[in-house]
Amino acid sequence: MKSIGRSVIALLVIIILTASFLGGAIADRLFVIKPLNYLIPRGDFKIGDTSFTQKILNEESVVIDVAEEAAPSVVTVSIKAERRVLEPFFLDPFGLFGEGLRGRSRTETIEQDIGSGFVVDKGLVVTNRHVVSNTSAEYKIIDRDNKEYVVERIYRDPANDLAILQVSSDLRPIELGDSGNLKVGQFVIAIGTALGEFRHTVTTGVISGLGRGITAGDSLGGFVEELDNVIQTDAAINPGNSGGPLLNSAGQVIGINTAVSASGENVGFAIPINVLKDSLTNFETTGRFDRAFLGVRYRMIPKETALLNDVPEGAYIVEVVDGSPAANAGIETGDIITKIDGQVLKEADGGLATIINRKKSGETAKIELWRNGETQTIDVKLEGQGN
Repeated sequence: MKSIGRSVIALLVIIILTASFLGGAIADRLFVIKPLNYLIPRGDFKIGDTSFTQKILNEESVVIDVAEEAAPSVVTVSIKAERRVLEPFFLDPFGLFGEGLRGRSRTETIEQDIGSGFVVDKGLVVTNRHVVSNTSAEYKIIDRDNKEYVVERIYRDPANDLAILQVSSDLRPIELGDSGNLKVGQFVIAIGTALGEFRHTVTTGVISGLGRGITAGDSLGGFVEELDNVIQTDAAINPGNSGGPLLNSAGQVIGINTAVSASGENVGFAIPINVLKDSLTNFETTGRFDRAFLGVRYRMIPKETALLNDVPEGAYIVEVVDGSPAANAGIETGDIITKIDGQVLKEADGGLATIINRKKSGETAKIELWRNGETQTIDVKLEGQGN
């Protein structure tokens, strides 16, 4: 009898638990009632002497809210330019044109979306410099409502692959964040004209790395300069996204999308927004981007590589621009710049560009370099390069 009683009790317990489970599921699915939320409130709570904090992020609603808030400030950059097109060869059997087989070219006008941008002030739109690198072309921006605005003037930042487009519009500026305290793993959202075709494409991901060095550019914009200290993200950044904003979950711009990796998937890069803030401060003061210019292309040699090759850590000079301050001071290809004004060049600190970008046009920098096993010190007067 006792065993039968225990079996009955066990069966009743199973029935009660099953009914509770099914009842909770039905309440959740059919009536959107969540009983546990009343028993265990979301947020901070205590069990005994132990406190717990529930961190809940509704990712879907965050993305929707950020995309809707940012949309009026994100634009597409379009180009109108002339290009020469080579037509197929045609046969000239009688040699009337001097050759048996000839080709001819013609000029045609192209109009296409080539990049993205975002509004930072009334009438001022930020994009990448390589998006608007053709100085003989005409550009316009297109907002989310497909309204077009002619770009009246372009200010190009020669140091950071940035450009400001001046237009007559009352488009709403977007809020700029702070890239000085970013963390790997932080949630981010990218918006732009993917592949130069799909306007206002929204993608999500995380910050995959910080302090990267890249060659900026994409298949629509072509090659541009080396950039240091950029943000790496796995949020899909496609050709055409260049110049668009990389946003945090609060809807603030923390980076300017600038390049995609040609050798890997889910690898994109963005210029930290604090770089733009510094450039905007200079622009608002002078009305132009007049940045200190050294005139070299380089690769940073990290400490481990330097030790293995018995050379010093620093910036290995790949190319010296003709007529630049570096060329005038005698810096040569193959030199390794190790110090500027006594500051040691380290890859972890952002490299050569980070230090030069802090300088002003007209300043003289004391550069220590390593050449053929010997250390030399030279003075270089930095010139301004703008627009």
